[in-house]
Amino acid sequence: MENLKDKTLKSIAIEHFDLIPILEKYSLDFCCKGAKTLSVACTEKNISVEALMAELSDSKNSINSSKTQMPFNEMSADQLISYILIHHHFYVKTAIPTIYNHIQKVVVKHGIRYPHMEKVLALFTEVSEELVSHMKKEEEILFPRIKTLYSNEEAEKAAHFVAGYINAPVSVMEKEHEKVGALLFEIRALTSHYTAPETACTTHRVCLDELKAFEEDLHQHVHLENNILFPMAAIKMQEHALN
Repeated sequence: MENLKDKTLKSIAIEHFDLIPILEKYSLDFCCKGAKTLSVACTEKNISVEALMAELSDSKNSINSSKTQMPFNEMSADQLISYILIHHHFYVKTAIPTIYNHIQKVVVKHGIRYPHMEKVLALFTEVSEELVSHMKKEEEILFPRIKTLYSNEEAEKAAHFVAGYINAPVSVMEKEHEKVGALLFEIRALTSHYTAPETACTTHRVCLDELKAFEEDLHQHVHLENNILFPMAAIKMQEHALN
């Protein structure tokens, strides 16, 4: 495997999707802060670059060669949008009420023993509200616009796309990605990286596992949009502007 330390976190995630779990493990943000190189990100977090490189290499070598990786870089915009809707939007919509109920149960029954969980509940409530609104805007505004760019018939009807047709909503989506990411980072910090106290009940342990999975899903979700779909749409928009 080539030397990755001088590559950006974003490019590593794009070119080596299978290495994302290790980036997640060390809280290396390949989404909103993906422009940083692996070396710089490690220095900022006081992580040994050499040790991390070795772990990345070992992980790459241990991956089952028969395991099929999703070819995200080869997907069309329509295929990416469908994947995001099916694998991420659907997951978020179904996971939110379940996770919320579990956190609320912990707060009600054990809030005195674990007062930080009340803050976690408030933060997750904000995350939920942000994401529900965010996904609605993607589904009703941005994704249809991206699809229009790639539809010859629709593109001819809208031969002159107004300035900001794609960039304006994308800018909003990226800011919202960053906000939700920051809220989940705060939850992770409050829960010591989703580590359950020794005396935690089963529901407490379950909700921390759910929160961890939720954040990891969000990172992959944002990665597919910020680093692949949105740049793809921006390039297509430029092509229309030149015609």
